[in-house]
Amino acid sequence: MSKHPGQLDFWLEPLFPVRAPSATLDLSRFRSKLKRAMAQAIRECPHGREVIAARMAQYLGLPNLSRATLDAYTAESKETHDVSLVRFKAFVRATGANWLWDMVVSEDGLIVLEGDEARLAEIARLQQEQAKVAAELKILRSLPVNIKRRGRS
Repeated sequence: MSKHPGQLDFWLEPLFPVRAPSATLDLSRFRSKLKRAMAQAIRECPHGREVIAARMAQYLGLPNLSRATLDAYTAESKETHDVSLVRFKAFVRATGANWLWDMVVSEDGLIVLEGDEARLAEIARLQQEQAKVAAELKILRSLPVNIKRRGRS
């Protein structure tokens, strides 16, 4: 049985949620959230930790990156081992977990669009602009135009 198009689905999560920036900046909570997300990315990655570390080292131009370093980045108990932005970028590339970027900026009211998704935002922006122009034209057309003939005596 199909639902009525006007019926809302309480369980449907929007693909592009509208976000508002968080009023507070809780860095310890963010640190834990980031470490858990990175650990999840490792679990979901088809490559093992050694391969991920080796790929990160290659991206960073290092001779090697130890598995222990990778483990420290994902261990919530290691509060002094935060991943730098450069190493985080290498981690995302090594794991293929592009969704991590969205998780990182979500508390700031931002959303990451990937590839062609940005075109959707541009289409919506232009449609909004088009609707605004149509509304202005409607107002102008609603008033009669009195044309005065000039040059005739």
